[in-house]
Amino acid sequence: MITSKDLKLDKHGYLANLEDWNEDVAHYFAAADQLTLSTEHWEIIYFLRDFYQQYKLSPAMRILVKELKKKYGAKKGNSVYLQSLFPKGPAKQATKIAGLPKPVRCI
Repeated sequence: MITSKDLKLDKHGYLANLEDWNEDVAHYFAAADQLTLSTEHWEIIYFLRDFYQQYKLSPAMRILVKELKKKYGAKKGNSVYLQSLFPKGPAKQATKIAGLPKPVRCI
């Protein structure tokens, strides 16, 4: 079981070392936000990780929605769907759970 003592975090509470991420870390961050990760959550989490691998940045909300829409269509590529999965702010909360840096344009 992972605890906060096991993780090195940045000043925003995001994982400091991207290589430390695994699914247990994702479950830890999700549990801290009272989320139980479903297949739909994992789809977004792995999408974000792939996006980061390709572009070396965490997408802000507008880019996230646009890219999800390209890949999965309008049903999943919209802010209402993402908000239902990640109610504390889809771009910020999802990237944190995915072990990625905070998106630059997120407050």
